[in-house]
Amino acid sequence: MFINAFTSDLSAINILFSSFSCYPQFSMASFLSTIRRVYLTLYNWIVFAGWAQVLYFAVKTLKETGHENVYDAVEKPLQLAQTAAVLEIFHGLVGLVRSPVSATLPQIGSRLFLTWGILYSFPEVVQSHFLVASLVISWSITEIIRYSFFGLKEALGFAPSWHLWLRYSSFLVLYPTGITSEVGLIYLALPHIKTSEMYSVRMPNTLNFSFDFFYATILVLAIYVPGTASFDLFLRHISPICSVLIPN
Repeated sequence: MFINAFTSDLSAINILFSSFSCYPQFSMASFLSTIRRVYLTLYNWIVFAGWAQVLYFAVKTLKETGHENVYDAVEKPLQLAQTAAVLEIFHGLVGLVRSPVSATLPQIGSRLFLTWGILYSFPEVVQSHFLVASLVISWSITEIIRYSFFGLKEALGFAPSWHLWLRYSSFLVLYPTGITSEVGLIYLALPHIKTSEMYSVRMPNTLNFSFDFFYATILVLAIYVPGTASFDLFLRHISPICSVLIPN
């Protein structure tokens, strides 16, 4: 009897200590989850505000003075909002979000190439073209929808069904206009890229290395074709699925 009672007491003590030992782990996991949600909520809404500013200045300038001045009006907020997307690669690498880096990297890389490698680097060629207005408006509407969608999901744990529909259906219009503008601006810049030899490295040099930005840009254009086709198929596949999942 005494041995059984002692054994029962030991079991109760073990259970008590086990519950205490699990409590700090649970608290730490809950704390880290809260920090993650707060950070991602702030990130999404801050970048949302940047893209909202881009859209406002683009539409205002387009209405008042025409497409020739759109880039000058949006240059700084566009550069800041688009460059901030680099953090999304980091988010994927450390596991803050479920999006694979293999999907995030090409999209962000192509946007940064347009923002800094084309628009910023060759202003006399492309900045006053009407395709800039088309590009900026397509990008900004897309990102306003996307960042507000994820901002709501992180802050509230859900997003309205209409927002889910908008998130995956607006791409059917905005993606073609954005891609067409991107490809068109790159094509317009090609002759000047070749003649200026900007960012190209010629031999001989101390590193014994050569790089031709003109041919690198052509390679980027070549990648756009299969990339655009595969992403378009993905969008056409996912949009009906989202329509089914959204309750009436």
